Amino acid sequence: MKNLILFVAIVLGSLSIYATTAVDVEKISIISFQEIYTEVAVDTVPAVVKNALQTAYPSAKLDKAYVNEKKEYKLQISVGDQKATVYSDVNGNWLKI
Repeated sequence: MKNLILFVAIVLGSLSIYATTAVDVEKISIISFQEIYTEVAVDTVPAVVKNALQTAYPSAKLDKAYVNEKKEYKLQISVGDQKATVYSDVNGNWLKI
C-alpha cells in the first residue's frame, strides 16, 4: 500500500513539472520625448507667424511664445476669456501636435 501511494505521488509530481512551463514575455517600452520649448519675447516671433495667427484668429491676443530647436513655435493665445495653445513652424504653417 505504501508503494502504491509513493508511486501515485511520484507520477503526479512528474506531471506537474510539465504543467509549469516558462513563458517568455517580451517587454515593450514606450519612450516619449517631449520637445523642449524655451520662452521668447513676443516681439521676437517672426512676422510670418504673427500674420498667420492674425489670419486664422483675427481677435486673438498673443500672450506668450516659445520656440524649440527646430524653430517651431508654441503660441499661447487668448480670445476673449478663452485660452488656447497653437503650434506653428517658422514659415507660419500650423502644426498638429
